[in-house]
Amino acid sequence: METIIDIDHVSFSYAGEDTRALDDITLTVHPGDMLGIIGPSGAGKSTLAAAMSGAIPHHFGGAFYGAVRVDGRDTCEATLTDISRVVGSVLQDIDAQMVASVVEDEVLFGLENFGVPHDQIEERVSSILETVGIADLRHRELATLSGGQKQKVAIAAILALQPRVLVLDEPTAALDPASSLVVYDTLRAINRELGITIVVIEQKVALLSRYCGRIAVMDAGRIVLDGSPREVFAHASELRAIGVDSPRVARVSNSLAAAGLTDAAEPCLRVDEAVALIERICARHGVTLPAPAEPPVRHAPANDGAAERPAGEPILALRDVSFAYPGGGGSVRNLSLTVYPGELVGIVGQNGAGKTTLTKLVNGLLKPASGSVTVAGLDTRTVRVSQIARHAATLFQNPDHQICRDTVLDEVAFGLELAGVEAAEARRRALPVIERFGLPADEAPFSLSRGQRQMVALASVVVLEPELIILDEPTSGLDYRECMTVMETVRDMARAGSAVLMVCHDMEVVSDFAERIAVMADGEILSVGPASALFADEALMRAARIEPPQVIELAHALERTVSPAFAGLHEVSEVVACVKELVNRG
Repeated sequence: METIIDIDHVSFSYAGEDTRALDDITLTVHPGDMLGIIGPSGAGKSTLAAAMSGAIPHHFGGAFYGAVRVDGRDTCEATLTDISRVVGSVLQDIDAQMVASVVEDEVLFGLENFGVPHDQIEERVSSILETVGIADLRHRELATLSGGQKQKVAIAAILALQPRVLVLDEPTAALDPASSLVVYDTLRAINRELGITIVVIEQKVALLSRYCGRIAVMDAGRIVLDGSPREVFAHASELRAIGVDSPRVARVSNSLAAAGLTDAAEPCLRVDEAVALIERICARHGVTLPAPAEPPVRHAPANDGAAERPAGEPILALRDVSFAYPGGGGSVRNLSLTVYPGELVGIVGQNGAGKTTLTKLVNGLLKPASGSVTVAGLDTRTVRVSQIARHAATLFQNPDHQICRDTVLDEVAFGLELAGVEAAEARRRALPVIERFGLPADEAPFSLSRGQRQMVALASVVVLEPELIILDEPTSGLDYRECMTVMETVRDMARAGSAVLMVCHDMEVVSDFAERIAVMADGEILSVGPASALFADEALMRAARIEPPQVIELAHALERTVSPAFAGLHEVSEVVACVKELVNRG
């Protein structure tokens, strides 16, 4: 079969490094493929993308062995310009890739640099903006766009050059579920309609299983699995061992197979497949299934979740808070929310819903135009940000915006020093936190991967032992193992008495760890209440444009078609246990 990219026994070590970032990689990509690449942080995924695009060996120096052929040409012999006419790349950091201030100029930049004749440029720009679905953004400033819109601009700018292959490195890391689906719908459309080969590096395994026809799994610089999504996610235990998650419904069907309840060789990848599987299991074991019923009417609590809140005084209280940025955009209205010591409260909603604005109102970086925000009894309108920081610590969405020291140890100790702790004592207290996160104390933070830098930034927050922790996308860019390390640490801090306010786009993480959630849309809090109840409210999820976690969606469907016993379940183990109990009773 014809290949567009042929990687033949490639090994690569960066200059000055002994460890191989790629270790004897052999991989073929065929024209028209939509290939997903997954693996833990540091597995070599971004390095592999750089080898495919010609950035290795032309931009990154090091020891290179084997051969990468793009459209039959060896990348060591072809020029980077020639390679880029075949392979276009969208980097992990979109802002670092942008060179213009207006959408149209961003698309024009590459065309002019590639010497496209002027009489062809207008038609090509108009056509590609239409194809990607952003024709209405043509004259918008990039700074005013959402993360999903910027991602589509970056894709359009590369597609305008008419490459045959598009390589994307974690294109949805900072996007909400709805925006992520829009990006993947766009990728699938250009794959099917334009015939462009897609290679996408991603941590969101449910997305890859939904859109990609083939998945390759990397670990320690090697390809350890390569096949269809069903073939790959059938190896759940091997994936977990190397730090890669599986779609939750795949975990459900794999667990049922391990329990001997089904002989299905391949896992479920969609909720409807898991529903059908469990219905068949129950019917085969004599479980009486109810007649199909209408979905139960659920009314999400429209208050502050008062019925579920702990006793005592809140560490955080927002009371009817409104704020608008100068010039409009990003405003929030009538926000009311309380968070108590020991609570972990999630804030969910689409990009642009106002979540980050809410966190900036909490840490004092923004002052409310009306209403009040109190943190540990302090009114944020009347005290300095530094006073609030003694009680509340913030992990920002981009860890690079808060890293400033030369080593990991110095970075984690820095906050303690600012709080008046002696340098030696600060370093002593920082070391066990660094060890807990598995970080190299003497390494420079910016020499680490994006996921590791995220953990450095979180470690610098954890070491302060604050009364309130504000997390803005704490799991962005993390692999499964890192994500669990981070979230279990956060949960331990809540159990020790800290209040946690967490903005997160990963609904599975929110479902697993948050007791309550606040659902936001269009600058308002639509509802606050128990996570499992609100995620099961279909009308609320539609209003907020949120796709609920797979297990909650599965349990909700099974409640209607199999048994009320599934009501309120939100963990894989709970669903599997419920099926076993029904089968044993049947």
